[in-house]
Formats: sequence, C-alpha cells, structure tokens
Amino acid sequence: METAVRNDVAQVWKDCLMVIRENVTEQSFKTWFEPIIPYKLINKRLIIQVPSQFFYEWLENNYVKILRKALDYAIGKDGQLEYTIIIDSGGQKAQQARQKPGAAPEEARNIPRNPFEIKVSKEVIFDSQLNKNYRFENFVEGSCNRLARAASVAVAQKPSVTAFNPLMIYGEVGLGKTHLVQAIGNYIEGQNGNNKLVLYVSSEKFTSQFINAIRDNSLQDFMNFYMMVDVLIIDDIQFLAGKEKTQETFFHIFNHLHQSGKQIVMTSDRPPRELSGMEDRLLSRFKWGLTTDIQTPDLETRMAIVQNKLATEKAEMDMEVVEYLANCVDSNVRELEGVVNSLIVDSALLQRKIDIELAKYRIKSLVEESQKAISIDKIIDVVTAHFNIKVSDIKGKTRLREVVLPRQIAMYLTKEFTELSLKTIGYHFGGRDHSTVIHAIQTINDLQNQDRELLLHIKDIKEKLKK
Repeated sequence: METAVRNDVAQVWKDCLMVIRENVTEQSFKTWFEPIIPYKLINKRLIIQVPSQFFYEWLENNYVKILRKALDYAIGKDGQLEYTIIIDSGGQKAQQARQKPGAAPEEARNIPRNPFEIKVSKEVIFDSQLNKNYRFENFVEGSCNRLARAASVAVAQKPSVTAFNPLMIYGEVGLGKTHLVQAIGNYIEGQNGNNKLVLYVSSEKFTSQFINAIRDNSLQDFMNFYMMVDVLIIDDIQFLAGKEKTQETFFHIFNHLHQSGKQIVMTSDRPPRELSGMEDRLLSRFKWGLTTDIQTPDLETRMAIVQNKLATEKAEMDMEVVEYLANCVDSNVRELEGVVNSLIVDSALLQRKIDIELAKYRIKSLVEESQKAISIDKIIDVVTAHFNIKVSDIKGKTRLREVVLPRQIAMYLTKEFTELSLKTIGYHFGGRDHSTVIHAIQTINDLQNQDRELLLHIKDIKEKLKK
C-alpha cells in the first residue's frame, strides 16, 4: 500500500514539474525545483520536502503563482500544498511542517534523510576577514563620531542583547566607519571563552559570492554559511542598490539572523531614507535597531588623528606640521593617515626631520598624483559600469535618455578631473563638437541643484574614481 502511495505522489509531482518547467528558466528550475522531494500525497494534499526555511520562503515569495498553476493541473483547483522542512545544524535535527492553510506537525515525523541538506558545523576553520589593526583603542574619538563609537562599544560588549540590532553607521568615505565596525568584530573575537563566529564582508564581495553560487548551483551552501554566523558585519550596504535578487537573498539572511538572536552591523555612505534602489522591506528592517552617523572631524580631532598615527608608528612631528596637515586634509581621515605614512617614509629615506617644507612637498605631490591617476578612459569605464551600459553606447550616436544622461555625466566629470580641452573631450565621446560638451556640463550643473538622485549618482561615481 505504501508503495502505491509513493508512486502516486511521484506521478503528481512529475506532472507539477512539467508545468513548472514551462514557466521558469532552466537555471531557476535546477536551483529551486530539482532539490525538492515529493514526500506524501494525502487525498488532495501534496507534501513536498524542501532543504531549509529559506528555501521555503523563497518559493513562497517568488513562485507561489506557478506552484498554484501546477497544483491546479496535477490535482485540481482544490489541491493543497504542504512543505516539510528539515533543518540540520551541527548534527542536531529540528523538523517542522508548513502548510497553507494550517500545519500538520504529525506528518513531519520519521522524515527520511534529505540528500540535499547541507550540514553546517561550528567546528570548522573560519576566517572572520577582520583587519586586526582596527581596534577601539586606536580609534580617535571626537564630537563627530562619539555616538557611533558608544553604540559600537555597547554592541561589542553585548552583541544582539542591546536594542542596537541592526546597528547601521553611515557617513562620507574615509571617516572611520570600517574601522569602527571591524573594531566591534575584533572585540567580540577577543573575549575569552567566546566562541561566536564573526564575519566581515563588503557588499560587493557578498554580491560576487551570490552570483558565483547561482552559477555553480551552490546557493544552499552560500545560504547555510551566512546563516550560521553569529555576528555579520557588512560594509557599504549601498552597493546592493538595484540588485534585486541579491537584496532578496540578503533579506532572508537578515531575517534568519535577526530572528535567531544574532547581531547584524552595517555601514553605508548615506542614511536609509536616501538609499534609492533598495527594497522597502529591507529599508524598514534597517530601521529596527539604531542608525547613527559619523561626521567630518573638526580641526582638533584631525590633529588628534595625526598625533595618534605618529604615536603608533613611533614617529615625531612638530605641532606646526601637525596643524598644517590637519588643515590641508580636512574631509577624509583615511587620506590624512595616508599623508602621515608617506611623510614618515620620506623622512626615513631622506634622513631628515619632518618639517613644514617636507609636508608641503608631500601634499603637493599627492594632489598631482591623484589628478594624473584619473584618466578619461577610467572615467568612461566607471560611468558605464555604474549605469550598466556599454562603452560603445556612450561614444555612439544614440539619444536614448538612459545613455544620454550617463554620457553628460562622463563629460562633466572629465572636465572636472582632467586638464583636457573641450574639443579633446568631445573627440573622446564619438567626435562630438565642443558646444555639445559645454551643454553637457551646464546640464549636469543645473540638474544637480534639482535632482537629489542625480547628485547621489555623481557622488558614487566620484568615490569609485578616487579608490
């Protein structure tokens, strides 16, 4: 009798798959439907076994209409679908069933082992990807970052216990966001007897890993890895904007970690309300905890940063030079520390004291190197990648708005970052006349005062150019 039931359920699921295959891509079929095991058929109730809670949620969020269509064909309009989920972490199994409407937990007993289940264990070699030099002890506190630092220390001391979950720190490039969030991770890892798994990852690397997982048909490995983390630190969350499937995946990881009492820490270059291209449901979750900013440091804080760097490197500098550097580099802590490093090297190589003349020389040469590094080809490459268009489009004759605006932005930035003449700029953009370049520059200048989204695009592109 049991064999007949198994054959019936197998045939029903085979009929469902026939409909599903006609309505999804081959890659989606392999990723989301081949791993499903038809478990039981009770009257007109089909029970299917899926590898994880995330797998179930993804099906419900993305394929519920297709599944309904498949059930209508295989069973009829009154057919029902129930999910059996097996969660296996470190060898301890927790089994549960989901159904619409209602659940039947008794049906989840004696479930056969799921061959698609990916075991995760905390007894593995785990690299947190943290930079051990980023610690609270060498983070210079000032009025510009006091709240962010206090919140970070609170999270580090009691991860997931405070109301700061998630903790989001936002601010301009180079102000210390990465230092602060990695200091959280290093503090947690440094606690005696603390076996928490801490992971730091940039959103760009997260996206790259997600794409590779889809390509390699290893999405479940990817999901299980991130879901076993105790403290997830994700940097530059704004780069997930516009990447719908990556956001979808991060949404489920976020939900799982938050509901499991795990700590989430994020950085961004702007507050959640200004993150265009992000799903509303993600933005609402970002606001569950605490959002705080880091502002541009004042002169006194910048001087303290220089002195802190000198102390770390065991170097000396007159206060006159310290103040000069703090005045010259007034908006980026990372650049300020870089100038100090360069001066220390100059001093050692030239065997001379770091005086005001050497500081002026280094500042001048760094500015010149920065300007030389940004070429018109680099500008075009960064702009086309940012707007996901081809170089041939931006240099071509098309007047589609999705190409014209990036072309105008590229011309505008070329004029700002290079010494090229208007005629030369026009030549690099498909042989256009210098008057076209003037019009592009004026257009972007005018639009920036009216269009907040355009301003954010240009800001993103400039940051990429300077990296």
